[in-house]
Amino acid sequence: MRKPGFARSRQRPLADAAVAGLAALLISTGAVSQAELRPYTIVGDAIPASLTGAIGDAARGRAIVTDRRVGACLLCHTGPFPEEKFQGTLAPDLSGAGSRWSEGQLRLRLVDPTRLDPDTIMPPYYRVEGLTRVGLAWRGKPILTAEQIEDVVAFLSTLHD
Repeated sequence: MRKPGFARSRQRPLADAAVAGLAALLISTGAVSQAELRPYTIVGDAIPASLTGAIGDAARGRAIVTDRRVGACLLCHTGPFPEEKFQGTLAPDLSGAGSRWSEGQLRLRLVDPTRLDPDTIMPPYYRVEGLTRVGLAWRGKPILTAEQIEDVVAFLSTLHD
């Protein structure tokens, strides 16, 4: 969702900088290779089934969301994290995410948000093909593992207004 009065021409350079910053922050996470990506099925605007076949851990998910070296979510998002300074304002507030979207909808938004909005500034956290400006260390690797995606989904699902 675009901020009112925030021109698209000004948003794209900020998005490019955010993605570049995200890649730099994530180099030390040791993501899995492309060959290890688990298959999933998109139904409408969601991926209804867990990528792992199991429910994620909400506490680990919160840690991923707030850790700027892993998920880097707070680079663009703000949320119910009073202890975290300098939260982003480029993307929707994560407060109430569990009220606004189902687990499947949250999962698709993490796995590949371009399926919902081709112009989104949010990076695909579990897609490796068709990307541009990917650092050598990240080629063929997703930002988050399937387990980490499920942990984040579990956490975001707990956030209700």
